[in-house]
Amino acid sequence: MRCIVTGGAGFLGSHLTERLVAMGHSVVVIDDMFRGKKKNVEGCKGMPDYYLMMGDAANRDIYEKASDKMGGVDCIFHLAAINGTRWFHERPDFVIQVNLDTLRTALDFAKVRGARFVFTSSPEAFGEQPEMPLRNDSESLFSAAEKHGRHSYGASKYLGEILVQHAVKEHSLDARIVRPFNGYGPRLPGDSYGQVTGIFLKQCHTGETITIHGDGEQTRSFTWVEDIVEGIQMAGELDQGIDGSNLAGAAFNLGSAEEISITDLAQICLEITGSNSEIEFQEVGHPGDSQRRLPDLSTSELMLGWSANVSLRQGIESCWRWQKAEQR
Repeated sequence: MRCIVTGGAGFLGSHLTERLVAMGHSVVVIDDMFRGKKKNVEGCKGMPDYYLMMGDAANRDIYEKASDKMGGVDCIFHLAAINGTRWFHERPDFVIQVNLDTLRTALDFAKVRGARFVFTSSPEAFGEQPEMPLRNDSESLFSAAEKHGRHSYGASKYLGEILVQHAVKEHSLDARIVRPFNGYGPRLPGDSYGQVTGIFLKQCHTGETITIHGDGEQTRSFTWVEDIVEGIQMAGELDQGIDGSNLAGAAFNLGSAEEISITDLAQICLEITGSNSEIEFQEVGHPGDSQRRLPDLSTSELMLGWSANVSLRQGIESCWRWQKAEQR
């Protein structure tokens, strides 16, 4: 299979790229390195039928060049996006622009070329929906725009799903949607623009105070990165569901059934790292932060035969070994 992976040098994208290359697929990564790093895909360098093209995934010309490299394209895995809670509040305009412009360009190219399309959405597309687990028919609930910019990301993913479903219905595009639930693993950013698991482990490593926004009782379903990329790969590879179903327009939650509070996550990180870092609760949480996030996995299990296999403790232990090795 000849694949284009946008955002392929980012956290999820680089792990997906490695998996596809290892399985013998031809892969062109498109990444402008705003969030991605060349180091993330260093292991693919020199592999046959692997190419890295540095550039803007909103630029149509780069897709033409990527396709020329492989003599055509069979599947586009679209992961390019601006993620990270601080970006949502500080630059909602930038988040919306990048997320929608790159999607429109990639989607239009897929329609013209007749390529399969896998859109990486997010549970943030459901906004502040309180009813769990999140299902494909769950409503998306967003607070008033005047309050904060948090939902710049989630709303862009929601609109992205609309664009994908429109392309399926009006242009007969074979497109699928995946929603990774709080992926974590090696290469997850741990700076102030990163995600909570990476941030906590970095704070444990440096001995900094672990900062928890709000009361820490908000829950998430953290999912090991290799489990997630297996689901993304399956969504792109399968011609039909394992139950014989049509996958065009299907949406898959890729998450763990293991729900845990942010406070308990911090405790696990402390236990595994042996850190003496203290926990500090900041009264004000992130505006618009959902209190719970738990996926309904029935569609993923039925149509893809997919489920998460790595427990949170196993995953955090692996992350910690990687982080210590990186700091040597």
